[in-house]
Amino acid sequence: MSGADAIIIGAGPAGLACAASLKEAGLEPVLLEKSGSVGASWRKHYDRLHLHTDRGHSGLPGLPMPSAYPRYPARAQVVDYLERYANHFGLSPRFDTTVTRAVRENGAWLIETAHARAAETYRAPALVIATGFAAFPFRPVVPGADRFGGDIRHSRDYRNPAPYAGKRVLVVGFGNSGGEIALDLADAGISVALAVRGPVNIVPRDLLGFPILSLSILTGLMPPRVADFLNVPFMYLAVGSLARLGLRRPKLGPLGDIRARGRVPVLDIGTVAKIRSGAIAVRPGVRTLDAGTVEFADGRREAYDAIILATGYRPDLRPLLPKADGALDARGMPVISGAPTAAPGLYFCGFYISPTGQLREIGIEARRIAAHIAKARRSGTAAR
Repeated sequence: MSGADAIIIGAGPAGLACAASLKEAGLEPVLLEKSGSVGASWRKHYDRLHLHTDRGHSGLPGLPMPSAYPRYPARAQVVDYLERYANHFGLSPRFDTTVTRAVRENGAWLIETAHARAAETYRAPALVIATGFAAFPFRPVVPGADRFGGDIRHSRDYRNPAPYAGKRVLVVGFGNSGGEIALDLADAGISVALAVRGPVNIVPRDLLGFPILSLSILTGLMPPRVADFLNVPFMYLAVGSLARLGLRRPKLGPLGDIRARGRVPVLDIGTVAKIRSGAIAVRPGVRTLDAGTVEFADGRREAYDAIILATGYRPDLRPLLPKADGALDARGMPVISGAPTAAPGLYFCGFYISPTGQLREIGIEARRIAAHIAKARRSGTAAR
């Protein structure tokens, strides 16, 4: 059984940020990662992906992103940065180690793992879950999917347009992934449509030459409804009318929607222009599938060769934490991220959907978690 000041599960941005922050606080964490490398999820994202938040606001604690990177770094550059980050802080994750169960007993967390060579149990007073969302793709049950006959895959498994040449493709869901994948396909000359079930907030990635994230940070102290009201004229000028495109805006603005439902707005990088030009068609939600056809909510039926489900992720951490009473909600999602939970010594990092950038929020949470664990360690009390 291995001991440590804290166990961190996941060696993506959140896990690395927490490990570096704990080391700077004088503690020795153990970082467990089920894959064979840091930033495993980033390595698997689609080829054209770039950060939707600017480089200056996306660095993790203690090491800014290189100034040579563009304003919005590419996927490969993010991977390179995460590797540099681990090396800079001397982080040595224990790779190919899958955590199967974590329970608190006798004042410490016992973490059971499975490894290619041998299973091992770890013990520590503090446990940080930094697994992120990507391990939990949500695939909705669509009637008739077994009869469709064409390729149906989650957006997590999309890489580039090459396999879709000469095909008709339907992308289900207009979030940031769905919008960018549809744009990627349209740029390659592929016939593509977006199935959009509900209202969607769309904002420009840049406004008047500045990252939209800067505006979110500036208005961060305002109530979301007030900030959204003040920003409406700018958003309309930048994006234009959505009704003419067959899209609807929610009653809540972008910041209000994040606060109320945890839904981030679409940061537009060209998808709206492609919709206006007709290169990307807009359709309502999917009702049912049949052999090579899709029936939409309005009764329209169209033929498609492939479907990409850009339907997001829904983490359920209950199997991992079977006795973490009060720390998870009824769906298995953390009740709170970046702060002490109802379970002593248990923390989550990276699970709060932030209007000011996910990587920026991860850095804030990591420092807060490290400070709390260090304080508890100095006082000799349970990290509550």
